[in-house]
Amino acid sequence: MSRVGRAPIPVPAGVQVQVTDHTITVRGPKGELTRVIHPAMGVELNDGQILVKRPSDATQHRALHGLTRALLANMVTGVTTGFSKTLEITGVGYRATKQGEKLVFQLGYSHPVELVPPKGIQIGAIETFTPTATNEWMSTRFAVQGIDKELVGAVAAKIRQLREVEPYKGKGIRYRGEIVRRKAGKAAGKGKTAK
Repeated sequence: MSRVGRAPIPVPAGVQVQVTDHTITVRGPKGELTRVIHPAMGVELNDGQILVKRPSDATQHRALHGLTRALLANMVTGVTTGFSKTLEITGVGYRATKQGEKLVFQLGYSHPVELVPPKGIQIGAIETFTPTATNEWMSTRFAVQGIDKELVGAVAAKIRQLREVEPYKGKGIRYRGEIVRRKAGKAAGKGKTAK
């Protein structure tokens, strides 16, 4: 048995779960999420808990069992507390500025890079500096927040790809706590004499 798959998912107060065929809808204080699960998996609601059932011990069913349970647990967590990923920008002059709904990045390119976050994603500054006009901020550390864990991770990864951290000076965008292996630069020639 999958130990992850057979663990029940507790449904907190204020969260509604609706199961229609293979479509699961979870509503909570932060919003609503809907997902279509694999037709082989069964979902039951018992005493404020969600249970995922599998039809057999086939390899595919065992894999889907744990996956389905994890996806449903993430939906419940998302509508109650939400998810967040923190990103840090390192480099002289590198920064992010919020202008209305879009983010404008200065990342050492000859032009600013603009990004409009998709619906359901909020991006907020953690450390701000140089106050600008109303509803705008500039920051080198900010958080990507939302109720859909998959979407939060995808948007954070897309932002990180705008300028990946280079290994010599460590400039670029990284996740908070991410360790980047540094390389030594070219050393000046020692002991060499011209002939």
